[in-house]
Amino acid sequence: MSSASTPSHPDWSSTGFATRAIHAGQDPDATTGAVVPPIYQVSTYKQDGVGGLRGGYEYSRSANPTRTALEEALGAVETPAGAAQARGFAFASGLAAEDTLLRATLRPGDHVLVPDDAYGGTYRLVARVFGPWGIEHTAVDLTDLDAVRAAVQPGRTKVLWVETPTNPLLGISDIAALAEIAHEHGATLVVDNTFATPYLQQPIGLGADVVVHSTTKYIGGHSDVVGGALVVADGVELPGDLVSPAGTRSLADAVGFHQNSSGAVAGPFDAWLTLRGLKTLAVRMDRHAANAAAVAEFIESHPAVTQVIYPGLASHPGHELATRQMRGFGGMVSFRAGSEEKALAVCARTQVFTLAESLGGVESLIEHPGRMTHASVAGSALEVPDDLVRLSVGIEDAADLIADLARALA
Repeated sequence: MSSASTPSHPDWSSTGFATRAIHAGQDPDATTGAVVPPIYQVSTYKQDGVGGLRGGYEYSRSANPTRTALEEALGAVETPAGAAQARGFAFASGLAAEDTLLRATLRPGDHVLVPDDAYGGTYRLVARVFGPWGIEHTAVDLTDLDAVRAAVQPGRTKVLWVETPTNPLLGISDIAALAEIAHEHGATLVVDNTFATPYLQQPIGLGADVVVHSTTKYIGGHSDVVGGALVVADGVELPGDLVSPAGTRSLADAVGFHQNSSGAVAGPFDAWLTLRGLKTLAVRMDRHAANAAAVAEFIESHPAVTQVIYPGLASHPGHELATRQMRGFGGMVSFRAGSEEKALAVCARTQVFTLAESLGGVESLIEHPGRMTHASVAGSALEVPDDLVRLSVGIEDAADLIADLARALA
């Protein structure tokens, strides 16, 4: 009796996004046939003689099969169709990923451009951790390309850090144009793709060198795991004349060396939870985006709201650009209530929207950025309006979400 042979590692690169998210890096277990990668809750591995590693595994800080599956899947979903495979790295948190990348690419005396509307944790890391280490930064409006060009310090600017959409003001930046500016000056273009997710936007296809994620958010998707990721485009070299500790000019090699040396890696169970979330990212993002559009349209017409910020609305200044470089507009909506007192009152009144930090879970969340996630940028160029409310629109029934906001705004 004969049977057809199946390749041990199928090539998923030509398949659609959802297919890659479900299958890339996730072959059925060779021993049992389990269709879900096992949780390898193990710290060390038996060697077949000194240095005889099975599959390259020796110690789980260096590599773990569950984390490997996640890293391969992340690289696959961030790689545009037809492009060479990007390399993914999974971390214990988004900020651990950011810290590793900055250590790999910067040296004392270097300069970084950051958005003037960046995530507060990113700004705190750059300004208050790397600042005393001798790294200078400039906050700039990334939607103003002339301002970006003027802020570049030739020979010193090594990283151009981009968020699009930004957190929490949902600004939209032209990734392709920023890539041209960065590369003209030998800088690395980094795009935080947390809000958009690889389903809605693929920065590598637009010229980005590295993509950053807080996988805690949409990729994990269920508010039950903390994690982060870096995805490095194929062939990207370190900025300037840097050589990685691994002895190469490869940025991916440098990130891999620092990941192992610093050790802020995703644990096996966290990697497994994140991988489980990635499998349903496409269907969840479709619902997040549909609900967010309905919520944005409702509150845009509400007399208690002075401004609604959502890239899917024609009133958003980046709407046309978002339409070109994104598949959809995401699940985040921000609005201004007219005063801090009113904003805090709205946050206190919702029931379906839970008052909490973070975002991207299946449940809807509401927060006051000025008092919560962005308190660390108070008094800086990144300070957010005190009447701003940020919504992470979940996948509940849209009618219930609108009714909840109607009660809170009344």
